[in-house]
Amino acid sequence: MEGLISAVLGDIVSRAISIMVKKCHEQTPTEEDQQRLHQLLMRISAVVEEADGRCITNRGMIRQISTVKEQMFRGYFLLDAFRCREKKMEDKEVSFAKSKFNPAKRFRLLSSNSQIESMIIGRDSSKELKQVILVLENMVADMKEFAIFLMSYPRIYRQPYGAYLFFDKCMFGRQMERELAISFLLHAEPLGNEKIGVLPIVGPPLVGKSTLVEHVCYDDRVRNHFSLILLYIENDLKDEAVTTFRDNCVIKHQNVALDGERSLLIIELLGDVDRVAWKRLMQSAEIRMTHGSKIIITSRSEKTVSFGTTEALRLNYLSKEAYWYFFRMLVFGSTDPEEHPKLTSIAMEIVCEMSGSFIFAYIVSTLLRGNLSGRFWCRLLRHLTEHRQKNLFLLGEYPLVDGRPRYVWSMAKTRRGSKDIKFFICGDYQKGPASHGEVPKITAVDLLSGTWSAMPQGKFEALSWRSRIPPYYIYTADCQFVRRESGLTLTA
Repeated sequence: MEGLISAVLGDIVSRAISIMVKKCHEQTPTEEDQQRLHQLLMRISAVVEEADGRCITNRGMIRQISTVKEQMFRGYFLLDAFRCREKKMEDKEVSFAKSKFNPAKRFRLLSSNSQIESMIIGRDSSKELKQVILVLENMVADMKEFAIFLMSYPRIYRQPYGAYLFFDKCMFGRQMERELAISFLLHAEPLGNEKIGVLPIVGPPLVGKSTLVEHVCYDDRVRNHFSLILLYIENDLKDEAVTTFRDNCVIKHQNVALDGERSLLIIELLGDVDRVAWKRLMQSAEIRMTHGSKIIITSRSEKTVSFGTTEALRLNYLSKEAYWYFFRMLVFGSTDPEEHPKLTSIAMEIVCEMSGSFIFAYIVSTLLRGNLSGRFWCRLLRHLTEHRQKNLFLLGEYPLVDGRPRYVWSMAKTRRGSKDIKFFICGDYQKGPASHGEVPKITAVDLLSGTWSAMPQGKFEALSWRSRIPPYYIYTADCQFVRRESGLTLTA
C-alpha cells in the first residue's frame, strides 16, 4: 500500500514539475529577443562610456544621458536575470534526471528557486523585456545627432583603470544631481536681492550626500566662481554662536585671485535643524557674506527642505537595476557575465540580500573577486541570508546604520575554534580622511573571510571601508567576538 501511495505521489509531483518547467520555458523570451537586446546594449554602452569621458555641461544633454543610462541599467538587469533563470532551469532538469526519486525534496527545490526568481523577475517580465528592446531601438535610431553633439564636448583626462577599479574611483549615478547643484551655484542673483541662495540636499544615511557635495566643490567652474569654500559639520546648529561659527568651519578651497568676493558655505548636519538657530545664522550671513554667495545644507531630515530658496535635491538609494549594474561591474569588471553564468546567477541572488548598500557592495565584491569558486560564492550567499534573517529575528528589522548591536557572520569555520564564535557590530562610524596610523589594521574583509593574523580580544575597532573618492571618508565599526554557547551579553 505504501509503495502504491509513493508511486502515485511521485507521478503527481513529476507531472507538476514538468508543467511548471514547460510554463517557465514558454514565458521565457526567445533567444532572438535576448540576442537583439544584447546587441542594443553593446551599442548603448559604447555611447555611455564615451559620454562618461566627456565634460558635459548642458543640462538637456545630461538629462538625455541619464535617461539612456536608466534604460541601459534596466536592459542589463533583465538580460542577466533571464540568462540566470534559463541556467537554473537547465540545472533543475539535470538534477531531476540524475537524482534519486524523492518527490518532497524535488518540490522543495522547485519552490525555493521559484521564490528567488520572483524576487528578481516579475510576472510580466517577458513583456517588459520586449518593451525595453523597443525603447532601446528608438534610442539607437536617434543616436546619430546625439553622438554629434557629444563629440563637441572636451574629454576628461583620466588614467586607464580596469572597469572595477574605475567604478571604485568614481561617483556612480549622481551626474544629474551634480550638474543641478553646480547650475544653482553659478546662477547669478539679481541685483538688489540681498538674500543668500540656499540649496538643501536631503536623503537617508550613507546615500552619498557628502560625496555629491565634494564632487561639486571639486569642479573647476565652482572653484573659479567662489573666492572661499567653507565646510561646517556638526549634529545641529542649536548651540552654535554667530561669533564663533566661522572659527568652527574648515577651509576647503581658497582662490586668492578672487579674494573678498563670493563665498560658498557647506553645512552638513546629521539631525534636525533648529529654526531659531537657522534664522540667526541667515541674518548674520546676509550681513557678512558678499552678494552672490551661496549655501548648501545637507541633512537626513525632510524639515531641511523648508530652508531652501530653490527646489531641494533628494537623494535616494539606487534602483535595483542600477544597483545590479554597479555591483556586476565591481565583481566582473570588463568581463562579460555571460562567460560565468553560474556565478552571475549567484551574484544576482546576493544582490537581493544587500539592501542597496554601497559599503556592502564594496566589501562583498572584494570577497567575491578574491575567490571565483562557485562553491565559495554559494557559501557567501548562505551567510548573507543568515545575516539578514538573524538580524530580523533579533531587532525586528534589517539594520543598515544604527547604534544597536547586530549579528555579523564569519566565513571562517575551522580556524582557531571560530566555529563556536560569532562577532557583533556594536556601532558604525563615519570619519574624515585619516592618516595611516589612525586607520584600524583589521578590516571587515579580514573578519568575514577569517584572514586575520590574531583574534582580537574583547571589543575592537575594524575598518569597514575606506572610500577612494572625495571626500575620502573611512567607515569603521566597533566589534566584539562572542561565543555562542557562553550566553555573554554585549558590552556597551
